[in-house]
Amino acid sequence: MVQAATGHAQGPRMTVALAGNPNAGKTTLFNALTGARQHVGNYPGITVDKKEGFVATSHGELHVLDLPGTYSLTAYSQEELVARHVLIEDDPRAAVNVVNAAVLERNLYLTVQLLEIGVPVVLSLNMMDEARRHGMEIDADRLAELLGCPVVPTVARTGAGVAELAEETARVAVERGSRRQPLEISYGPDLDPVLSEMTTLIEERDFAGGNYSPR
Repeated sequence: MVQAATGHAQGPRMTVALAGNPNAGKTTLFNALTGARQHVGNYPGITVDKKEGFVATSHGELHVLDLPGTYSLTAYSQEELVARHVLIEDDPRAAVNVVNAAVLERNLYLTVQLLEIGVPVVLSLNMMDEARRHGMEIDADRLAELLGCPVVPTVARTGAGVAELAEETARVAVERGSRRQPLEISYGPDLDPVLSEMTTLIEERDFAGGNYSPR
């Protein structure tokens, strides 16, 4: 269990979601964060597990939802639809994106989608021990600069970096504004004009609703 969870939280209770690819160590991280303070149920009307737990930090208590593993927000399995619904419709205060540092490029596809929907993201650069075993060195500060979000190296299996991740996530959740701030990426001169045209049509018809970024 994360060290911060042994104290008494000060401040509000904030819901945050753990999101990531399968096999990125997300559930191991969830267990390391919440310890015995967790509960497993089901989402209404479906058989997908709803895992939630709590962790105390100096910024307040985190209500942590362990979302089903997903490779993207555009897939249609029951598990992936649940993850997308929670991230967009339920609007958590922050998303902890758990990535496998040893296969970073493959995991960053979901990271970009999270940033594009505008949920505040904290990147858990997990399985750093595996990355080092493969001779990889990752500059977490440079990655944070490029992505525009905090990056915390972790090894959930041993607990390394977990307390720091909890504190950083709580800080981001507290400092979040009332509106989403979607990242806008240029996809080049062939796609950008089409995206702009489609965005205008979606806005005019209110097709995306209140929580989805039209782009």
